[in-house]
Amino acid sequence: KQWKKSPFSRETIRDILNVRSRLVSANYDLVFDIQGNIKSGMVARLSGCPVRVGFEWLVTQERMNTLFTNRKVPLHPSDQHVTDQYLRVVSAWFGKEYRGEPLATDIVGSAEDTAWAETLLSALPKGRLFLLHTGTTWQTKFWHDQGWIDLGKQLSSVYPDATLLFSWGNDDERNTVERIAKAIGNAAVVLERVPLVRLAALLKKVTLVIGGDTGVVHLAAAVGAATVSYYRSSDGLRSGPRGDNHWIVQTPLPCARCFKTSCEQDQECRQSITCEMVLAGVRQLVPDGT
Repeated sequence: KQWKKSPFSRETIRDILNVRSRLVSANYDLVFDIQGNIKSGMVARLSGCPVRVGFEWLVTQERMNTLFTNRKVPLHPSDQHVTDQYLRVVSAWFGKEYRGEPLATDIVGSAEDTAWAETLLSALPKGRLFLLHTGTTWQTKFWHDQGWIDLGKQLSSVYPDATLLFSWGNDDERNTVERIAKAIGNAAVVLERVPLVRLAALLKKVTLVIGGDTGVVHLAAAVGAATVSYYRSSDGLRSGPRGDNHWIVQTPLPCARCFKTSCEQDQECRQSITCEMVLAGVRQLVPDGT
């Protein structure tokens, strides 16, 4: 972001040369660009690697990305989900078909990370644990505070034994979740800010995670937690967690999946996702009587 603000400044040029030097010194044999935007393309090109594998221009996020890669992998018509596209780019280069292969992952932390999570849980009431993450990046991926408050109260009503944990990543998000938690009541607990690998240790132990199109939701899915996630400008069918343990809520507005980072209809779009829509997903994954 700093480079974009001052692309021709002495500091930017020095930073670019420094990054290039560090990348070139790694002497990579292959570079796979699975992001498909200008930034990832620049990193691929700065690596100095002679073989840079990426997407064809039709599926790149930013068309200029194709200037930085020199091997293009065509996608199969069935590669609709973004992870299918990532896997296609990498596996095709080796002459492999990724479908049918066992795909699994984990976020492995330290013993201290696990101990932190267990200590935290031991101090909470026994019962279900829902982790709610309100933060994200784009304006068009946020929900609204009242939606979170209504959802929190409904969760407390449907699941009286539940504790609602709120995570956050910066001061603005902390202020938001503190305000929301106060409105919900005693069932809501605002967590301290911790590194992602430590948060992953906690996500492995919660009942369910609720959030928008944000890293914490995808981190939760990676470690096996159930998720309910909502999507406005992004496409839940393309980028949301997959499987029976996940529930996707997409705005019903006709302009959904616009991929805009800001919009004049932002408030209308936020309101189009209701507490009832999100709660329906929770009740589907966590039946009341279990």
